[in-house]
Amino acid sequence: MIIDTHCHLDFDQFRADRNSVIERAEKAGVRYFINVGSSLKGSRKSIELASEHDSVFASVGIHPDDADGITEETFTEVERLLENKKVIAIGEVGLDFFKKRSTPDKQKTLFTRFIDISKKRNLPLIIHNRDAARDTVDILKKNGTHPILGVMHCFSGDEKLLGEVLEMGLHVSFTCNLTFKNAKRLREIAKGVPLDRLLLETDAPFLAPQAYRGERNEPAYITELRDVLSEILNVSKEEIEKVTTENAKKLFKIP
Repeated sequence: MIIDTHCHLDFDQFRADRNSVIERAEKAGVRYFINVGSSLKGSRKSIELASEHDSVFASVGIHPDDADGITEETFTEVERLLENKKVIAIGEVGLDFFKKRSTPDKQKTLFTRFIDISKKRNLPLIIHNRDAARDTVDILKKNGTHPILGVMHCFSGDEKLLGEVLEMGLHVSFTCNLTFKNAKRLREIAKGVPLDRLLLETDAPFLAPQAYRGERNEPAYITELRDVLSEILNVSKEEIEKVTTENAKKLFKIP
């Protein structure tokens, strides 16, 4: 059994064959999906999807790219959405200084606000970090719980960042970019993640594994990630499935 802890099945890329995508993933061994909200619209659609499929859970969050447009009415809606019983996480939230589609200060304010909501609701954070590692760590250390309940999603940092993330108590998830031919360095870094902090995700429709580069990613391809982690960590595929499933169930309180 496998849990895809981060996918976006609500995105338009899955509009034509969403149910078939879920069926293919289930046949590949995916038992549960966490459909991650990245906007108010996406969070609402994630909850709708979770209501239609027993295997799907939802998270509520707003991507840092949208930070400039946030108002108090936004948070009124966030709090309303969080009342749904199938919402099991806050995310994805964090910082993204790659294209800076929103100002860094607004991103930091939004991230801090979601950390506070996470603490109040006792829900784990699904954290997005792109080209903002130092600020992400500083905000988490200043405002988070100790240990911090959550996961650093799509980890792509260096050993120093990994050490800080683990020290704060966070889980670490990798996507299928770990399978890329040019990901040798990242695969070396992945060796430093303890098994009891490891999670699997696809971030579908993004980051399709090497065998499907250039195509739409989907949760069924998570087996490619499982296989490469089995090689990297020198444990069986069955052990990767077992441990990461246990970790996800515990962190996200999946029955």
